[in-house]
Amino acid sequence: MVIYRNKYGRCEMTEFIFPKKIIASKNGTNVENLLKKQPLQIGLAEFYTADFEEGGYVILDYGKELCASLRILTYLSSSAKARFRFGESLTECCAELGGEQNATNDHALRDFEAELPRYSDMTFSQTGFRFVRIDFSGSVRIKCAVAVSEIRNRRIKYRYEGEDELIDRIFKTAKHTVDLCASSGYVWDGVKRDRLVWIGDMHPEMLALTTLYGRMLEIERSLDFVKEQTPLPGWMNGFPTYSMWWMIILADYYERTGAELFIKKQIPYLEGLLSQMDGCVKEDGELAYPFLFVDWPTRDTPYENEGGRAINIIAVKKAIALLKAFDRDTTLAEDILSRLLKVEIKCGDKKQVIGLKYLAVGISEEEKKQLIEGNARGMSTFMSYYILKAVASFDKEKAIEMMKEYYGAMLDKGATSFFEDFDMEWVENSCRIDEFPKEGERDIHGDFGKYCYVGFRHSLCHGWSAGVVTFIEEEC
Repeated sequence: MVIYRNKYGRCEMTEFIFPKKIIASKNGTNVENLLKKQPLQIGLAEFYTADFEEGGYVILDYGKELCASLRILTYLSSSAKARFRFGESLTECCAELGGEQNATNDHALRDFEAELPRYSDMTFSQTGFRFVRIDFSGSVRIKCAVAVSEIRNRRIKYRYEGEDELIDRIFKTAKHTVDLCASSGYVWDGVKRDRLVWIGDMHPEMLALTTLYGRMLEIERSLDFVKEQTPLPGWMNGFPTYSMWWMIILADYYERTGAELFIKKQIPYLEGLLSQMDGCVKEDGELAYPFLFVDWPTRDTPYENEGGRAINIIAVKKAIALLKAFDRDTTLAEDILSRLLKVEIKCGDKKQVIGLKYLAVGISEEEKKQLIEGNARGMSTFMSYYILKAVASFDKEKAIEMMKEYYGAMLDKGATSFFEDFDMEWVENSCRIDEFPKEGERDIHGDFGKYCYVGFRHSLCHGWSAGVVTFIEEEC
């Protein structure tokens, strides 16, 4: 491990992670040498190499989800080429591009070939993975295949110190998830996906990161970046609700950190957003936005706009609190709010919408019953914090039970980080992410997902799933 300080004076580390396990290999000898910790320097006399012949391959397990590159030290080679395949699951690293299970090179190369010259030290790709499969054409002798991860050493302000082992595992896994997603200097939502700042996804990440570490430059830099990328009258990331989430994040970040000078700089833009929202909320309270996005499980359902109304109300209430804190006029915001409240939010059976309604205006006794019906069924990772907080408002023990059922099910499937989405319906008769499916079993990674996360494109390390960190701090 190499330790250095970045230009902001923060301690950063480059961590070299040797594989923890060899899952399988073919046409190779002394393959176990790849598990041996050796100096990361090629010499003229290397005694511990893994030797592969034409048609050989090895599948390596690095033990946990990483946001990293792969560094290969090659001793001798007959102009061999290697095909590298990275996987967040074991089956992903063995898949072919495309097909029904949708393995992809979107955003980062995860399936590609490269030559391995003798006496070389080469680093490949940068993505989210736990498993790597390397197929060799030609003979080659490999000294090391290490993952290279850039990590930040932050001073932690909260740890779960309770005695419940499952809650402890959930907390540590959620922390690992959001740490990976905030390892770049900005806050990303998924480490194997695009390198964009999706501000509408960032509220649960902000909650988790401020719970763990307090004020963070990565959050402020991300908020500024998206603002600068979105001159008004644009909507952040092209989504009206994402501009509203920006407002919510600002207000909650200020409440949680007291970052007065940073927030003060954002107020003029926030006021501009309120003027923009003013034109999208009619006098009778009906909404005239181009569209309203809540999360993927509510997409294209009758309740998507209902959740969007709840986000509108939450955002305007947060904006009013911020404007008052900085002695700014709240007349427009209060008028928008009064119009929004003219129309009742109808949630149906969508737990995400009920959770948002709880934060916006409160929920009825019937909606409380719908929240806990089926326990964790109907939850989503993005909305888990809001759902669990709504349940905890009337039954804390039930909320903790639902959290343990939902996040525990991912852990039971081998998760070392939490997923972009997870449906309890996927649990039955599906394999773990560190196993191949047995006959008759479904692939928990490749056989599920929809919308933008079909099959292997589904992110198994998504920062928005980490809102559970703050729920644990507040309720456990």
